[in-house]
This record gives sequence, C-alpha cells and structure tokens, in this order.
Amino acid sequence: MTTASDLRSGKTHRDENFPVASWIIHPRHRALILAFYNFVRTADDIADHATLPADEKLRYLDLMEAELLGNGETQKEAVNLRRAFAERGMAPRHALDVLVAFRLDVTKLRYETWDDVIDYCRYSAMPVGRFMLDVHGEDTSTWAASDALCAALQINNHLQDCGKDYRNLNRVYLPRDALAAAGASVEMLGETKSQPALLKCLQALAVRTAVLLDQSKSLAAEVKDFRLGLEISVIQAFADKIVNMLKVRDPLSERVHLSKVELLLQSLGGVAGETAQRATGRRAVSKSAAGA
Repeated sequence: MTTASDLRSGKTHRDENFPVASWIIHPRHRALILAFYNFVRTADDIADHATLPADEKLRYLDLMEAELLGNGETQKEAVNLRRAFAERGMAPRHALDVLVAFRLDVTKLRYETWDDVIDYCRYSAMPVGRFMLDVHGEDTSTWAASDALCAALQINNHLQDCGKDYRNLNRVYLPRDALAAAGASVEMLGETKSQPALLKCLQALAVRTAVLLDQSKSLAAEVKDFRLGLEISVIQAFADKIVNMLKVRDPLSERVHLSKVELLLQSLGGVAGETAQRATGRRAVSKSAAGA
C-alpha cells in the first residue's frame, strides 16, 4: 500500500521561506516542531500532488486525520505527531485546522474576495503560528499579531507562486474581484511575463499584505520566550523583504524569493534588532524601577 510518505515532494524544513525549528529555538521544542512540520508538509504535498486524483487526495487526508486521532498506525507522520502531542499533553487542534485548508486546496480552485483568502489563511497558516505559541506556553493574547504575520506569509507565497499554481494545479488564490478591478484575467497567469493589468493587481495585493505585516510587528515583543522572540523577528524580516520585492517585481518573470545570502543577512538583522530592543526595554524598566 502506498503511504502518505510516498507522496512527499522531497521538500523539507530547510527549503521553506522561513526558519523551521532553527538553532534559535530551544532544543527541547525542536522534535515536536519538526513532527508538526512533517505532518503538515506531507498533507500539503498530498493536496498539491500533480497526478493523484482528487478523491484519492481526500482519502489520504482523511487517513492522516484518523491516525492523528489514534485510529491506525500506518502513516508515520500522523503517528509521530500524535505521540509527540501526547508527550507534551497537547491537543491536536491546530493540526486538524490545517487539514481543513488542504481539503480546500483539493476542492476549491478560486477565491472571490480578499476576505475569502483571509478565511483560507485562517486554516492554512494561522494554526501554525498558534501552534508555535502554544508550544512555548505563550498567552492567547498574542494570537492576533501572530495571525496577521502568518496570513502575510501565506499571501506572500501565493503571490510568489501564482504562475506555478495556475499552470500546474489550475489553482488561483488571487481574489477574482481584485483581478477584475485591475482589468486582469486568470488566464494571464499562464504567460511568462505579467501584462500591465495583472502586474497592477499583484502589486496592489502586495501592498495590502504589507498592512498585515505592519499589524504583526508587535508580536516579537509580545512573546515572553526570548528565543521565540528572536525567531519571530527573523521571520518578520524575511516577510518584509519579500513583500517589498513583490511591490516592485513581476513574479512571472523576475526573482521574488530570497537568496541564501539575503536569508542570512535578514536572519542576522532580525536577531540583532530583537536582541537590542529587548535589552533596551529591560534597561528602561530597570531605570524606571530604580527611580520609583
């Protein structure tokens, strides 16, 4: 029997646009985070599989869910995550939410409005951030800023890969009303270079995504865990850099992904910035307390 593992694309946590269980995160959390990532990556690869029929994709996603919940032992990514959750006494709610998005990827190929895309992000991206916050014992008050960051990361990815998604999967995350407002059509995504109307639409969506990133800038300071704060700062730096590319470049014909050098520079900048801000904040608090 083919297992979900056999349907993996080969992409790993080292190939993402953002760090996953990097050296910044405390070692005690990495095994659980990687188990979560492997579960999500496997389910994502099932939904995006080029030749697997839709009913088979849904069957595998259902099987992943069943085994995550304890019904079976055949899908290692589901079983490993189930055991990792059990060790930490955590519920699988965020992993179950992500499966909702992957089922949508199989059954829903178009989105009407920006709000529809944000609703998709509610299942595809926001649960990942909430999971990370829960792993670190953070308060749910941090969820709002995290949701904004995760939605922005997801939409950045939609814009980066809009041509590939259309050509390979006939899947379009660009809202129909945004395309229509710019005078663009879905079919333009099949070309090697964006026509002016499509480029106008893509860059307007990037501007709108930048607003989400403005809303997420407080997150690193809101979390109590220092290492997590550093990781969030790095992710925010990556997302800011990418969205600035998308504001001025054409994802159909120009590079809109970060190079290894850019990834390193953004990582160092994010770590340095957050470290300085936390140190400054602590000194300010200490001076205030001394004055009192």
